[in-house]
Amino acid sequence: MHTGGVLNILGKLLLLIALFLLTPIPVSVYYDDGMVDIFLRCAAIGAGAGALLILIFAPARELNLRDGFTVAVICWLGLALLGALPYWLSGQVPSFIDSLFEAMSGFTTTGSTILTDIEALAPSLLFWRATTQWLGGMGIIILSLAILPLLGVGGMQLFQTEMTGPTKDRLTPRIQDTARILWSVYLLLTGVLIALLMAGGLNPFDAVTHAFCTISTAGFSPYNDSVAHFNSLYVEVVIIIFMFIGGINFAMHHHFMRGKLATYWQSEEFRLYLGLALGATLLITAFNLHGTFYETVGDSLRHAAFQVVSVFTTSGFCTDDFTLWPSASQLILVGLMLVGGMAGSTSGSIKTVRFLLFFKYVRLQFRSLIHPQTVSVIKLGGNRVPQEIMTAVLGFFALYFMIFITAALAVTAMGVDLLTGTTAVIATLNNIGPGLHLVGPTHSFAQLPDAAKVILTFCMLAGRLELYTVIVLLTPAFWRTARWPELRRPKTRPTVDHK
Repeated sequence: MHTGGVLNILGKLLLLIALFLLTPIPVSVYYDDGMVDIFLRCAAIGAGAGALLILIFAPARELNLRDGFTVAVICWLGLALLGALPYWLSGQVPSFIDSLFEAMSGFTTTGSTILTDIEALAPSLLFWRATTQWLGGMGIIILSLAILPLLGVGGMQLFQTEMTGPTKDRLTPRIQDTARILWSVYLLLTGVLIALLMAGGLNPFDAVTHAFCTISTAGFSPYNDSVAHFNSLYVEVVIIIFMFIGGINFAMHHHFMRGKLATYWQSEEFRLYLGLALGATLLITAFNLHGTFYETVGDSLRHAAFQVVSVFTTSGFCTDDFTLWPSASQLILVGLMLVGGMAGSTSGSIKTVRFLLFFKYVRLQFRSLIHPQTVSVIKLGGNRVPQEIMTAVLGFFALYFMIFITAALAVTAMGVDLLTGTTAVIATLNNIGPGLHLVGPTHSFAQLPDAAKVILTFCMLAGRLELYTVIVLLTPAFWRTARWPELRRPKTRPTVDHK
């Protein structure tokens, strides 16, 4: 492993985030919230640290997959630490652990928060909070591949560690071009959403912050009551549509924009994704009516559709306190939390395609028991699924539940009740946002012990990088072949022999 090259890339990414730390300054000037100096200091710290790493450590000539794992984890940790500084230095989030929790929740598009009064924060800090989620939605490493040619070396290794799902869609032969295409689609959808929200009466600040946190399926609203603050059916419908869009593979959006109009329906994963969303919405609508929680079918459908899409896509926005809904409705939502959106989307969780392949595998095993002589293969979209993909999927499920049980045991051992502790782990490991009971949509994670917040912060990172990338770094075998960082050698002038 080329540790020097890894640290050199970290330096370049810190410089990139330092530039984004300047974007809340116009907001601070407009609202006169006194945060200009804080963001300038944070940007200077990021730029200084990044420049120092670039000057000291030489870039790697090439990166292997092991280097890609290290870059992903080290860079996301570094970005979260830098992103936490505005919260901490401003004094609006007094604890650094809380600041790191909030920053990691932002960059990983989790949406869990330790804030008890969100609206008390300075507007520019709320804007930064939304910006971290927008950057993390498509992925900061994918962004760097798109705009920083210097990171072109080892691009596929970096792309594989950050994109979600068991397979990675490569749209062009050059990975930098693929990254640019994905970010172009992301930018276009963000711009369209901002325009639609402003057409619905939202001011530019509300439109931009909610657009950032919708298309990234992230859920950081600048209001305590989230999207319910607007009490607008139009706004809710627009956000439902774009949360659903954010949960779809972005490569499919690209194909659709290029004229392949049937690209969505031809995908088995999309059909399952759509079917689960519609089925869950109808079931919860019926359960909530049966429980007399809403007076009309329209009201029940409105809130059920919003919460189903929000939870299913791991967005985390809320229009109602679903912890008060009937137990059957809550159980369906917890099930959707575990599934998540499509591979290649901005959604978190296990992903629809993994469940699709898992159930195909189970069906194949039943068929083998009934017809032992039959030779069957698993197909997806008409193509045979390689055995190594199925092995990876089954291994992912096993690793997921091992981490879930371990983290839930650790959190509940700190005195957190079972429902709060287990759903807090589900909410963070799946990058969803709210859980149930004391970490529900009308509460925050503030009352949890600091040690529990550290564990949940780790869960956010592991969930965003799809477990293997993080866990592999914790194995001793991974570090046995690590090389010492390669320092830059000072340039020396050639000597001249005067004899």
